[in-house]
Amino acid sequence: MSLEPIDLYDPARRARPKLTLENVSKHFGEGPETVQALSPVDMVICPGDFVCIVGPSGCGKSTLLNLVAGFERPSTGRLVLDGREIDGPGSERGVVFQQGALFNWMTVLENVAFGPRARGLANSRELAMHYLELVGLAGFAGRYPYELSGGMQQRVGIARALANEPEMLLMDEPFAALDQQNRELLQEEIKTIWRRTGKTVLWITHSIEESLFLATQVLVMTARPGAIKSAFRCAFSRSDDPFVSTTPAFAEAKRRILELLREETLAARQQEAAS
Repeated sequence: MSLEPIDLYDPARRARPKLTLENVSKHFGEGPETVQALSPVDMVICPGDFVCIVGPSGCGKSTLLNLVAGFERPSTGRLVLDGREIDGPGSERGVVFQQGALFNWMTVLENVAFGPRARGLANSRELAMHYLELVGLAGFAGRYPYELSGGMQQRVGIARALANEPEMLLMDEPFAALDQQNRELLQEEIKTIWRRTGKTVLWITHSIEESLFLATQVLVMTARPGAIKSAFRCAFSRSDDPFVSTTPAFAEAKRRILELLREETLAARQQEAAS
């Protein structure tokens, strides 16, 4: 079980796309103050893929996710989801951030039911309870977010995103603020949820271990302006062993990605020193 390099431009992948990025770049500011956050990126994500993106700090990982979410518009290129160009936020994309961003004046149940209720669904509460059961929090439906631990709040955030029944989940370092034990437990839960729902997932993380444990594909980005440096197919997410991260194959895969990231970090420092 190891990493296998993949071609993001493989015609076979382009024949069945869920999400397609075509020459997508992003800069902020104008004139001499312009900052190029993302170099032109071309890629295809297929239905059911769990794609993790890792890269040096400031390389444009979150910018890429914000473009897919529709929070930002690309400077060049276009993004296409299920044949429709992305031109803003939409309920077909569920987003979970590092902080749960829950409504503290609403109960857990009301938070999760908010999206379906806003869409006019008569069964919004039943739908919310279904997803609270899926994340193991049905017994906390009547509580308020401030009564929950950080890990539980993140699970509510995931349930809220799932309750909108999106075509794709976008996760921006959702476990980064958690302690290691809770983080590992939630990684196992999100893997189970992904398997049950078959959702397509785009996940941003600084953690190589997290990417290897969760992803069907790991994308490594260059230093800013970010581009896709390497792409790998990863089999560890198919394992039922919660301790797969302790195996020699996992350690070797981690080393391989760490070497790529180290190259980029050193190159970025040399570039900064020369400027």
